[in-house]
Amino acid sequence: MGLNETPPTKDQIRSLLRYATLAPSSHNTQPWRFEITEGAVSLFADRTRALPANDPDDRELTISCGCALMNLRVAAAREGFEVSVDLSPAQDGGDRLAVVSFQQGEASVPGGEESLSKMGLFLSMETRMTYRKRFEPREVSKVTLDALVAAASESGCELQLLEPETQRHQAAELVAEGDAIQWADPAWRRELANWMHPRSQGDGLTVPGVVAPVARAVVRMFNMGKSVGAKDHQLADESPVLAVLGTEGDSGADWLTAGQGLQKVLLVAHTHGLQASYLNQPIQVASLRPKLQKLLKQDAFPQILLRLGFPEQDTNAAPRRPLDDVIG
Repeated sequence: MGLNETPPTKDQIRSLLRYATLAPSSHNTQPWRFEITEGAVSLFADRTRALPANDPDDRELTISCGCALMNLRVAAAREGFEVSVDLSPAQDGGDRLAVVSFQQGEASVPGGEESLSKMGLFLSMETRMTYRKRFEPREVSKVTLDALVAAASESGCELQLLEPETQRHQAAELVAEGDAIQWADPAWRRELANWMHPRSQGDGLTVPGVVAPVARAVVRMFNMGKSVGAKDHQLADESPVLAVLGTEGDSGADWLTAGQGLQKVLLVAHTHGLQASYLNQPIQVASLRPKLQKLLKQDAFPQILLRLGFPEQDTNAAPRRPLDDVIG
């Protein structure tokens, strides 16, 4: 689609923001808020939806907002709008993370809008979803892997594939260790239980409404770290692709960059038939993050541990909040 020479109306920006809200987020909290002004939109972190036990520094919250920002950029590129993205607000530590201005000219962030419009990413936004089940035992081609690495690099991130079997196994061990630590924490279990919602609520980790009270009670009361850790260890070992997305720094602005890089990787992966889910326990648990970084033998700060592959069966996308709830 060619360049749209007319700035978008507020209604057109609202339409673009629907795609922004399709981004993934930790516990499906959808911790973003948008304010539309003339020819621009501001992205805010909604810290009322923070996860103090799971994400005490709001690192994953900011990454989630970065994913939404990338979706907004892809949708804008699809409609022919040039945008300039100001990421400097993320450096101030406030709720405003970025300002997207719709204008003609070069995009001001890595991986320009022209390239986004040509990559076929738009159609992937609605069908990309987090796939937590086992993948098909099918290898991913080198062409696809190279495309994923390139997508991260174009966004200012680094995607390191865990390819030696020993490295993958050690990463799986860290995942299981992270599960044990998290599940042993009653505050972490309470927080997880609080975000187990019926699909009709529009957010959170979906559980059938009839069994939701029982499921929440079980999670609050019982330490299931051993069984969950064993399952996650197996998922890590069996995943066709295990990879870590990293950034040069570890500030709020870096986390926002990580979110954009992550979403671009996810969308590119989906154009190749892949889905993904996360095994972020070694990054969420502060004592394990340096161990994962050492395992990677690189200076980049690990932000996301991804597993990718071809899904064995169809699954439902996570529910989304009404658009009016996130625009203010």
